[in-house]
Amino acid sequence: MCGIAALQVRSAALRPQMGSLLTGMLCQIIERGPDSAGMAVYDNPDLVTSGLATLSVLDTGLGITDAGLERLLGESLPAGGEARVREIGDTTLISAQVDAGTLADAVSAGYPGIVVAGRGEHVTVMKSVGNPQDVARRHGLEGMFGTQGLSHTRMATESAVTAAGSHPFAVADDLCLVHNGSFSNHASVRRELKRLGVDFDSENDTEVGARYVAHRLASGDDLETALTNLGKVLDGFYTLVVTTATSMAIVRDPIACKPAIVAESAEYVAIASEFRALAHLPGIESARIFEPEPGRVYTWDL
Repeated sequence: MCGIAALQVRSAALRPQMGSLLTGMLCQIIERGPDSAGMAVYDNPDLVTSGLATLSVLDTGLGITDAGLERLLGESLPAGGEARVREIGDTTLISAQVDAGTLADAVSAGYPGIVVAGRGEHVTVMKSVGNPQDVARRHGLEGMFGTQGLSHTRMATESAVTAAGSHPFAVADDLCLVHNGSFSNHASVRRELKRLGVDFDSENDTEVGARYVAHRLASGDDLETALTNLGKVLDGFYTLVVTTATSMAIVRDPIACKPAIVAESAEYVAIASEFRALAHLPGIESARIFEPEPGRVYTWDL
């Protein structure tokens, strides 16, 4: 059992409150996943800058320092790609005027085994072990501006309780996926994706879902089609929420074993595992509230 809370803020007037609203949602699903938590925030000007790639890197005991990272990247990045390194809670942010792949390759070459938890021009991913409310507080989620926010509370069932094993899984630029449930055939799908040249960072079944979606998007699918194809390939009981730089989507397994509820209004779209996570949202009494149908993909664009 895990908890999902996601928010797409359509109203510009509400975007300064995105972090506060998402924190309130997250705090209502803690008992669904007390082991660890993760959050993704889109378009926060204090964390990301258009035109710069930003990596979210986890502290995994490698002895990484800000000065060491800056020195390494100053030596390895192309001219003009000088890196900026910052810490936010348990997460290190690395930004440079290069593409995210080049930046990730440079960091990984200098620190083999480093965990890149997020990448892109729009998203910041923050993950840690511990009570989800404490994780949110350490990262300052409550005060954050954003166009979209995605959060997850984890109750580990198939892999270790680590920051790297927490959700969201962000395996391509500005793409994040969170998951409540399990994929029963993730090992065979992992083998097929590896045969196609897809690399993996963990044994987590959720990463298989994220890698599959990223692979389909890179092959030309739109988000709805990628998630429709996922339902044909991955078996199990699940609710998935996926975000990109400009969109958010949800899909449940064909028998809708795992819970989900959506509140949709002119000002926002909110998704949660339980209604109580939505109850405090402004204008909730006039929002359209519904449970997603089994196997159907729902998408919303900013």
